[in-house]
Amino acid sequence: MEQVPLTAQKRTILGRKVKQLRRDGFIPAHVFGHKVKTTHVQVKATEFGKVFEKVGETGIIDLSVNGEKKPVLVKNVQLHPVFDIPLHIDFYQVNLSEKVKVDVPLEIVGEAPAVHKKIGVLLTPIAELEIEALPADLPENIQVDVSHFENVGDEIKVKDLKVDRTKIEIHADEELVVTQIGELVTKEMEAVEAEVEAEQAEAAAEKATEEGAAAEGAPAAEGEAAATTEGAVAGGPLRSEASEPRPEGREKGAEEKKPEEAKTEQPQGEKKPQE
Repeated sequence: MEQVPLTAQKRTILGRKVKQLRRDGFIPAHVFGHKVKTTHVQVKATEFGKVFEKVGETGIIDLSVNGEKKPVLVKNVQLHPVFDIPLHIDFYQVNLSEKVKVDVPLEIVGEAPAVHKKIGVLLTPIAELEIEALPADLPENIQVDVSHFENVGDEIKVKDLKVDRTKIEIHADEELVVTQIGELVTKEMEAVEAEVEAEQAEAAAEKATEEGAAAEGAPAAEGEAAATTEGAVAGGPLRSEASEPRPEGREKGAEEKKPEEAKTEQPQGEKKPQE
């Protein structure tokens, strides 16, 4: 793989002061790797944008730091959450004689006849795969040819990918499906499915209403009866249907009459003496 050159300078400005670097058109970065001392560098934003567009995260960059060349990969690019511009770059220095692990994107090539004839829809459950290879053998992407997809169910698995297995090792299950033709869902089918779901929901609502009505007409459960009794005790005296209520007015009148009767009633055999 061709190495793309990029110039960088060692960086002495660290921490929050790097904001000034970004205002001046530079991107703060650092170079690290296996048995490699971390080096803080800075690159011009315009130059990095052009290089990264060519190599992505799998291409080797010939990074020149104050005249010293280092073969590196772009390990990570931190982007601004709003403006989507690079804020920081992680360069991973590689040993050209040692294998490295990277994520390689899958590229769909060709046109599936099943899609063209509206027999099915093309599904791509995964977008990239982790591979291991020497830096010089890292592919920019892995192509997936779907030009022979004619029927629903046609698929390509990891074991079917066209890569040089003597140089590249794919870290994924061989039976993992990377792309396939799925059933085509038309507007008519969507309408039918929506109608069926509405009917099922209506039937469920009617069943719930019937069950609620049956529950209201059923005898009270043991807990409900106990709750009713407790409520009656808390709210006032519990009256029994077998006993008659005592009229409060009659009892009160009888009580008030007793003192008057004691004053007016006299024994019949006694008469008042005459003077």
